[in-house]
Amino acid sequence: MSSPTPDALLGPADIRELAGTLGVRPTKQRGQNFVIDANTVRRIVRTADVRPDDIAVEVGPGLGSLTLALLEVADRVIAVEIDDVLAGALPSTIAARMPDRAERFTLVHSDAMRVSELPGPAPTALVANLPYNVAVPVLLHMLETFPTIERTLVMVQAEVADRLAAAPGSKVYGVPSVKANWYADVKRAGSIGRNVFWPAPNVDSGLVSLVRRAEPLKTTASKQEVFAVVDAAFAQRRKTLRAALAGWAGSAPAAEAALVAAGVSPQARGESLTVEEFARIAENRIAGNAENAENKESAQP
Repeated sequence: MSSPTPDALLGPADIRELAGTLGVRPTKQRGQNFVIDANTVRRIVRTADVRPDDIAVEVGPGLGSLTLALLEVADRVIAVEIDDVLAGALPSTIAARMPDRAERFTLVHSDAMRVSELPGPAPTALVANLPYNVAVPVLLHMLETFPTIERTLVMVQAEVADRLAAAPGSKVYGVPSVKANWYADVKRAGSIGRNVFWPAPNVDSGLVSLVRRAEPLKTTASKQEVFAVVDAAFAQRRKTLRAALAGWAGSAPAAEAALVAAGVSPQARGESLTVEEFARIAENRIAGNAENAENKESAQP
């Protein structure tokens, strides 16, 4: 791999010049804040543990700050960009600043939430500065759609980072925490100050590392069935699970039966449960439904 030129990465002046040439102003609608510090993007790539044989996918590359840092290290980089102007300009930026690596870059001009396949070899790493307003759904969609992604590092709003990495019992533990943990071991991987962005956001940012589980969660319930329990439990998070899951199970007694069979107290609340416990509850509702169906059948004359 040839080493890139020292000034290949984008600095503050480069970012503003590029944006000015393209007539781009970061929009709140898409949660755009461009990273203007080369040391920060290199730190993100290091923290992400990107390796020379990785096929890295990036969501929302913007003007290309992180893209160029990924190209310094990864074997290939696939960038998914929804913005017409940014998508149109990025290949030229890569070709101008890192010509020796340009053939290893692929642009996918699309909404990341609608991407179902990517060109070339399967991705092994996901590294992205995710727009705050769509961070969790985009992350979960990518993890679900591309099971070959082993390592993920996302930069998100600090509050979102805390929620994703929260452990059971934490006040901020909730739906994002459980669903992310279905796929991966999740942890906070650092903080990012506001001054490395243009424009500077009104919130701090955090890095979240997700390392995919070596083995999928062992459960007879489907992901959809487990996630339905999670959604129901946190829709009314102040209620006990017996009450919160009544609609999901069909009645409060049915919810209690599933909980007891799963070894979970009906008086517990969703914020105290692990993803494994949610899976057991889902399994026992399925088992309960099957048993009820058998009873009805045997009761018929």
